[in-house]
Amino acid sequence: MRAQPRFLAIFTMDKAGPKFRAWKAMTPAEQAARAEEGVAAVKAWEAAHRDSIAYVGGPLGPTLRLDDAGAVAETVNRLTVFVVVRADSHQAAVRLFDGHPHMTIFPCDGVEVMPVLGD
Repeated sequence: MRAQPRFLAIFTMDKAGPKFRAWKAMTPAEQAARAEEGVAAVKAWEAAHRDSIAYVGGPLGPTLRLDDAGAVAETVNRLTVFVVVRADSHQAAVRLFDGHPHMTIFPCDGVEVMPVLGD
């Protein structure tokens, strides 16, 4: 029996966009309450999709970029959280994230889903 294909899903957030600005406009207490709600919702999503999750992943921190000349520099990108899932198709993998708490409670504005090629 052949294993289902794996897909890397990366949640994105425009750190200059309206959802992130609204998050930053909250008081620390409001952010903490929202984060508590969000963490519980993510755990519930993970439990509901446990058979599809190949690797839980997690939040991504600050980024350093190494260029082809060997220079290292801090950079800002939209990459925020990642998870690896299994699904029968690319479309099915994308649809696993409909209504995901990272986009409905936390300030992520999308999720990019791509096949993991090779072993």
